[in-house]
Parts: sequence; C-alpha cells; structure tokens
Amino acid sequence: MAKIGIYGSAFDPITNVHLWTASTVAHRCKLDRVIFLPSSSKRKDKKLYTEDHHRWNMIRMAIKDNEKFSADDYEMIQDPWKLTTYETLNYFKEKYPNDDIYFIMGADLLVDIGEGKWSHAEALVKENKFIVMARDGIDMLKAISKSPILRNNDDGQTFHLIDKGLAMEISSTYIREEFALGGEPRYLLPESCYNYCIRNSLYKERKL
Repeated sequence: MAKIGIYGSAFDPITNVHLWTASTVAHRCKLDRVIFLPSSSKRKDKKLYTEDHHRWNMIRMAIKDNEKFSADDYEMIQDPWKLTTYETLNYFKEKYPNDDIYFIMGADLLVDIGEGKWSHAEALVKENKFIVMARDGIDMLKAISKSPILRNNDDGQTFHLIDKGLAMEISSTYIREEFALGGEPRYLLPESCYNYCIRNSLYKERKL
C-alpha cells in the first residue's frame, strides 16, 4: 500500500517553492508519491494567466527528474461547475483503491472547510485524510477545535499538521510580475520552465 499526496494549485507558473514544498511534505509524511494537480482554468473563482497547455508543459518539465513526482490533469479537463474537491478525491480513491490518499493544503483552506465554505464539507472531512501546512497567523489546532465540521469528523488520523519550516514564500504572482515588468525571476522557478516562459513570451502583459 502506497501513501499518495494530492497537491493541487494553479501552478501559474510552477515555482521552486512548489517543488520544495512537495519534496518536504513527502519526506516528513513518508509519502511514496506526490501528484501535482493543476486547477481548472474555467473556475469563476480563480483567474489564470496562461493557457492550460503551457501550465501542463511546465509542470511536466519541472517534475521529470523526481521519481516520486507525477502529474494528473483530471481537474483541468473537467467541467468546473460539476467539480469539487470531494469529487476529485473520490476520483483518486477509485484510481488507486489499494493506496492511502492525502490531500495537501494550507491552513487557510482548513479554516474555510471548517466554516462550511466548501461543497460537501462534512463528507469531505469524514471520508478523507489531509496534510495541512501552517500559514502565518493561523492556529491549526484551534481551527479544528472551534469547528464542529472538523472536530466531529476527526478520528485522530484525519489531519496531519505540519507547523514548522514551510513558510518560505516565492509566489507565482511575484514571478508573473517580474516577467511583466522586465524583471529577472530566474532561479525562482526551474531553469527549464524559466526558459520555456522566455521562449513562449509568457506573462509579458501586465494583467496581474
């Protein structure tokens, strides 16, 4: 039985911190695999800045040398109005029925789930496992204890909290701004992805 982490993000573009975070989580939580899951560009709550095929190409280039990393375009190709994290995790549990599936997320998303802002929030927590990364200003244990959704559906193994050493910030937004303003974001993202952005003139327009 393998332990698989699902790491969802826009990856617009993927950064070295995305890779470092995935590697650190895999090491600390003894994961056998981390699956990078780029979000749908059709979601009304998330604005993306380049086409799906560019994001997908860069993810594939970024992870190709790590045997623990893979990518899945499941959310990219779904109709976003039919898709929630609950359905996504059901998809992975059906795809890997003999493995343990963990959803990797930040503590800010834990708070949102606890406040019932996600679809199927109670079933999502009751039926799945989560690796939660600390975010500045958020007390993860307090967030769990104050939310009936979180505390009443936690069997003691639902949440793996990582509260130290994952606060490094190099955002995709910062990289996009550097490209748009003629800056130099080299070494903030994989060299192959940096060259890909240059070659395809990505993020040159200031639409940030």
